[in-house]
Amino acid sequence: MAEEWAKLSHCKRRQVGALIVKDKMIISDGYNGTPTGFENPCEDDEGYTKWYVLHAEANAIAKVSGSTQSTNGATLYITLSPCRECSKLIFQSGIKRIVYSKKYKDQSGIDFLLKSGVEVDFIEI
Repeated sequence: MAEEWAKLSHCKRRQVGALIVKDKMIISDGYNGTPTGFENPCEDDEGYTKWYVLHAEANAIAKVSGSTQSTNGATLYITLSPCRECSKLIFQSGIKRIVYSKKYKDQSGIDFLLKSGVEVDFIEI
C-alpha cells in the first residue's frame, strides 16, 4: 500500500510513500511533497528539490499528531529508508518498528534507529 501512496507525490526525482500502522489499523499516511497550501511541484526550475518539501514519514507523523491516535509502539511502512532527520522523528514519536523496501544512499538514519532499539526490516519488492 505504501507503494501506491507514493504515486500521489508530485515529486519528479523520487516518489516516496509511508503508512503508520498500529493494532492492525492504518492510523496515518503520507507521501513526500510540499506543505498544505503550497504549490504541488517539488522541484524548482533548475530541477533541485525545494528546501521545504516534506519527506513521506515526516508527513505521516505530522498528520497523526492532529488526531487522537498515538504512534507509541506503531510500525512505519515506507518505500525508502529514512534519512537522518526523519530517523530522529521516528524514534522520538515512539514508533518501534520500520519496514522499508528501497535503500537510500545514506544509511546513517538506519544505523541511528538500530542503535536506538527500533526494529528495522528491509523487504525488497
